[in-house]
Amino acid sequence: MGLTGRPLSLIVSVVATTGFLLFGYDQGVMSGIIAADPFMKYFPETYNDATWQGFVTAIYEIGCLFGAIGILIFGDALGRRRAMMTGAAIMILGVIIQCSAIKGYKATAQFIIGRTVTGIGNGINTSTIPTYQAECSKTANRGLLICIEGGIIAFGTLIAYWLDYGCTYGPPDLTWRFPIAFQVVFGFIVLVAPIWLPESPRWLLTKDRTDEAAKVIAALRGLRTDDEETKLQVSIIMDSIRASGHKGGNTPFSALFTGGKTQHFRRMLLGVSSQFFQQIGGCNAVIYFFPLLFENSIHQTKNMSLLLGGVNMIVYSIFATTSWFIIERVGRRKLFLVGTVGQCLSMVLVFACLIPGTETAAKGAAVGLFTYIAFFGATWLPLPWLYPAEVNPIKTRAKANAMSTCSNWLFNFMIVMITPVMLDNIGWATYLVFAVINACFFPIIFFFYPETKRRSLEEIDLIFAKGYLEKMGYVRASKELPFLDDRGIEEKLREYGLVDGEEDKGAHIGEKEVDNGNAIVA
Repeated sequence: MGLTGRPLSLIVSVVATTGFLLFGYDQGVMSGIIAADPFMKYFPETYNDATWQGFVTAIYEIGCLFGAIGILIFGDALGRRRAMMTGAAIMILGVIIQCSAIKGYKATAQFIIGRTVTGIGNGINTSTIPTYQAECSKTANRGLLICIEGGIIAFGTLIAYWLDYGCTYGPPDLTWRFPIAFQVVFGFIVLVAPIWLPESPRWLLTKDRTDEAAKVIAALRGLRTDDEETKLQVSIIMDSIRASGHKGGNTPFSALFTGGKTQHFRRMLLGVSSQFFQQIGGCNAVIYFFPLLFENSIHQTKNMSLLLGGVNMIVYSIFATTSWFIIERVGRRKLFLVGTVGQCLSMVLVFACLIPGTETAAKGAAVGLFTYIAFFGATWLPLPWLYPAEVNPIKTRAKANAMSTCSNWLFNFMIVMITPVMLDNIGWATYLVFAVINACFFPIIFFFYPETKRRSLEEIDLIFAKGYLEKMGYVRASKELPFLDDRGIEEKLREYGLVDGEEDKGAHIGEKEVDNGNAIVA
């Protein structure tokens, strides 16, 4: 685009954010459609059938899972930029399939196929975009930018909810066709804009395209290619790539399960667990089925339930911006812990107020749903997209991030499928289950999640090397490692024996690492 420095970084962030706006929109669009009479009459299998409604909504997650698996297999070869464009093109194709369904001609089957195809595209994008943003960002604003991506999901959901609500006043076809078709607006931006964007400099360096990478680094920082800072950045990233044994840019799956100084397996588990916790904490039980929860559990009219769902999304969006202002001050660990406590107590309030079965008590449950979505939007919405992109090293980042996203979509599908069934069979106890699950997150985060705020991606590698070599907990290592500049990072890499050029022999879990060249940086 002929841009450098801040304007170029801004455009990269805008395109990445649009991808997650599309993700949020698609997350929320079915909430106001699935129980609408025109939709249920057009797709009769779903008519007042909780299982079918759950399936039609949740099949999207299976598509997302397949998309994430595709990045797991082909992500290193495809690159970040082309992967984003591929994902957007597939999403647009899925929208066309959904909107062209004709009643009486296996319309439900076609709609399900379209939902699945759209999900594949979204799975590709959500596996790629956080990695692309992290690899193109400076240390000082990386957390903010990825939190904006994560938080913007709420704004996409907000747009979907209110568009759904507005379309209920139009002709029957408008009720569902227009909200589904509107996704193309965001998809087109993600498809076309990356044509003029740079590729991730770290991915270019893994492919030995050093000159291109140097130009991108210089452009993103607003420097010349022969500037000393540009050369130093290229040198540090190249050192880490050589140390990791990341030859040719393709990482074997076995690398995900290695230990030693680089702790690939532990770091993958940290990212995977954050996405897993996000889903089983009950967020989509609230986001997808908020109108149904109000209609069935709190006994509001259909119109009032949709209206309250829209209000809830406004609350969701407002609180989703909270992390933008505090992420680099408060840090990842504290936000995870605060969100966990808030979500747990909110679910306790919901189930406690539903037990009496009175309309007055049920209003307290409504408050619990609102506080839950507020805590979730401020903490657990953006953080699981940020943490895996930061905590995983360059050698395994694409595959480990894809594994995290696979975890997200697999358990997203499970929660979306079982929530209507749980509500039908155990009622208020559904929220008790989610309260207990949230309570279980706290000790795991407290003891195992190291802090990454204000750390470069290189420093995060040093945290794990320090913990392994000095035989201390990684949370403690993150506290004790001083903040380093580029020169300090280079010295520490050599001190820990991570860039001596030996071949990576890939120590597996439980084995002592033989080589000193297995650290991953950037």
